[in-house]
Amino acid sequence: MTTHSTVNLTDPELARSPARSHATIRESAPIARAEIPGVGQVWLVSRYEDVKAVLSDSRFVRNPDNVPGMKANNLTQAFRQHSGINEEFAVYTSSSLTQLDAPEHSRLRKLVSRAFTARRIAALRPSVERIAEDLLDALPSHAENGVVDLLAHFAYPLPVTVIGELIGVPHRDRAVWKERSGAVLTTISGGADPTVINEALGNLIDYAQDMIEQRRREPRDDLTSALVQAQEKDGDRLSTTEMVTLIFTLVFAGHETTATLIGNGTVALLSHPDQRAKLQRDPALLPRAVHEMLRWCGVITLGGRPGYATEDVELNGTVIQRGEAVMTSLVGANFDPRVFADPDAFDITRDTDGRPETHVAFMHGPHYCLGAALARQEGEVAFEALLRRYPRLALATDSRELELDANLAQFRYAAIPVTLH
Repeated sequence: MTTHSTVNLTDPELARSPARSHATIRESAPIARAEIPGVGQVWLVSRYEDVKAVLSDSRFVRNPDNVPGMKANNLTQAFRQHSGINEEFAVYTSSSLTQLDAPEHSRLRKLVSRAFTARRIAALRPSVERIAEDLLDALPSHAENGVVDLLAHFAYPLPVTVIGELIGVPHRDRAVWKERSGAVLTTISGGADPTVINEALGNLIDYAQDMIEQRRREPRDDLTSALVQAQEKDGDRLSTTEMVTLIFTLVFAGHETTATLIGNGTVALLSHPDQRAKLQRDPALLPRAVHEMLRWCGVITLGGRPGYATEDVELNGTVIQRGEAVMTSLVGANFDPRVFADPDAFDITRDTDGRPETHVAFMHGPHYCLGAALARQEGEVAFEALLRRYPRLALATDSRELELDANLAQFRYAAIPVTLH
């Protein structure tokens, strides 16, 4: 890929080969002009230190209305309109944790953190292990001519079931939630008929509202009940709309990205037999291995919502003017040779100078992923169980021939055919 004066973020090459393409951008123009056709222009930041700086600098806000003294171009609104999403659903986008700034963001994150505790996540681990074992028991029954789609029958069902148990979606409804939330994410990322997202969003909103009302009448030991209790203790500050949006945030982040992590990580291990062998010999490497997967084949290539400069900000020799939008290249940062030695190598024993997490796959700063600990836990359980139960697992085709389902913000496969032997 060659760079031009303005990078087209919908360029198919960025989706097909994000690490290589974003590296080209990073090394030729660490802060580049970029655009999403039909939506608008942004600055694209690709170097590790610059990415972390933008994500942690309070001078960059998520809500363009918070830029003082001017009306900044709202790219999220433009993208929503470009995608054909009904305006009636805008409130569920604008009140998302990813779209808010302090103090609203701090308030909501604190409230959901009370429910999404380390204790609750740790208590889920036996359930995650049981779900993984049950799915692996069933894998042979899904084989056709000896080949199983690991994405469809393991990587996706595992986090869908886990997040369903966490927030309290009954088992009978989890397949529907997967289908509808998948439709939302596909459309938001730029890949489906807008009528699909509007129908799916409407159904999900109705379902979430009904679930909240049910938990008010009959509380349970789930995250939705915990959010209801937080609202009742502080009802003048936590609205039902905000509760629905928080549930959406957890569902979307809690199954789609984790499923893709498991899928991408499996392909990485199976196409690097030396790394797989290390992990099979020493399962204690699992936490480091999952972090390396997040760095090397992470799900999210671009860092969520754009940030808007509240004043002129100089970054790496470039002045980003007040009101201009900035997006962060997480994949560019995670392959930055200034930070990661031999970044193109997949190395589950990578030296991180004693730090447990050096990558920015979960973002950085106030918008660091709320579900990071759960995602890591699910990844560790999934890879341990998978390699233990099927030690001779192999890809049914060359990894370079796997069909992609990637887009401007995510790198993922459409299917991962494997043989179990």
